[in-house]
Amino acid sequence: MCQHQPPCPPADAPDREAARIVASHPEQGWSVASHPEQGWSLLCNGVVVFADTGVLLPDGQSIPPHRPDHPKVTARPPRPSRPVTARAAGAVS
Repeated sequence: MCQHQPPCPPADAPDREAARIVASHPEQGWSVASHPEQGWSLLCNGVVVFADTGVLLPDGQSIPPHRPDHPKVTARPPRPSRPVTARAAGAVS
């Protein structure tokens, strides 16, 4: 049961991935449930999220990776060159 305030969204909510990652609390018998080096984290609502954005729900259903579409990035046109002035060239007046 989530003890956070405000409570984490449930596993069946559209914003399920906004739940907090389960932390380590040895005094309460918890162990770490996040292994980013392995590419996964357990959320407070029982959802396992993967680095590739895939999701495993507590009931065993899986949701394939769902990375957002990125807008196409276009290269900037080159800046027009500035004329070299006497001052920029190091001339002394």
